[in-house]
Amino acid sequence: MLQAAMLKVIQEAGEGVLVLIEGVEADEFQRSRLTRQEVRRLLSLMADTLMALPCATRQALPEIDWNSWQAIQHGLASPTLDADELSWDAARGLVPPTLTWLRVYRRDDPALFDFRP
Repeated sequence: MLQAAMLKVIQEAGEGVLVLIEGVEADEFQRSRLTRQEVRRLLSLMADTLMALPCATRQALPEIDWNSWQAIQHGLASPTLDADELSWDAARGLVPPTLTWLRVYRRDDPALFDFRP
């Protein structure tokens, strides 16, 4: 049941990122402090939750780009990296395929997403 809740958090955070960047260009993103902060927060939530999934769950989701999400997790926590550029790149290039794969896995293996004791 915990994994189902975690997968739901990941999905909802990813959808939130996509809503925030819909129709937004890179220069607009850079100018919008509130959007950047919220996208960064949601990406951190996604990355932290993905990395906290049990090993068996991660193995059941092989198409998720685990290495990139780990890099996002570390990059957003690092004061030396450009978090805004990292956030933009992740929002545009990593969130959409992650959500797509979660939809595929939900269809193919619904037990992973079931809230059951």
